[in-house]
Amino acid sequence: MNILVIDVGGTHVKLLASGKKVKREIESGPTLTARQMVSSVKNLADGWEYDVVSIGYPGPVVHDRPIAEPHNLGKGWMGFNFAAAFKLPTKVINDAAMQALGSYQGGKMLFLGLGTGLGSAMIVDGIVESMELAHLPYKKRTYEDYVGARALEDFGKKAWRKHIEKVVETLVAALQPEDVVLGGGNAQKLKKLPPLCRLGDNANAFKGGFRMWEDLLEGKSTRSRKQTVQAATVR
Repeated sequence: MNILVIDVGGTHVKLLASGKKVKREIESGPTLTARQMVSSVKNLADGWEYDVVSIGYPGPVVHDRPIAEPHNLGKGWMGFNFAAAFKLPTKVINDAAMQALGSYQGGKMLFLGLGTGLGSAMIVDGIVESMELAHLPYKKRTYEDYVGARALEDFGKKAWRKHIEKVVETLVAALQPEDVVLGGGNAQKLKKLPPLCRLGDNANAFKGGFRMWEDLLEGKSTRSRKQTVQAATVR
């Protein structure tokens, strides 16, 4: 079975298919609608063979459909039926959860995506759960206001790094993970990783998209990948 993985972001939409080593991408931005994305992806993936589709979406997802419009894209995403648009079996998951799935090595893992905002997900014994921590109250604003891309610009690298340390410390104390992955483009700007943390890789988003269709979790023979993805899209 050949899989097409689509990672939808605020500035680019990236895609990779089974057996391919070089990703393809298109620009996204505040005018890109869901229907336009599908059309552009079909054109860009011309020549690739794929039987099913995985999509990482920058927002909450329930039953393979977005339940809210994205902050940095156009309209028409909420409730959009991607399976009908692609005319293929399609699974949709929060983008942070998809990258978390690709980063997972077992146990209880917290994933934090340091990009434009703050993506978050947890995986416990193979069950992935997308989270919406970014806009929870923190200090005088929200978590995202202290660790997102705008905070990096406003506070500078030194202060931003200190906020990262404090936020990670707070979330680790509350959630008690065994493993913490810091992903997203800005994670590379950290000089020193907080305790329990390891650096993620944006390429793990594609790995997670491929894993969404695997029959069994690695090292977990009693739970299927299908169950894992369904758990992630319940929120």
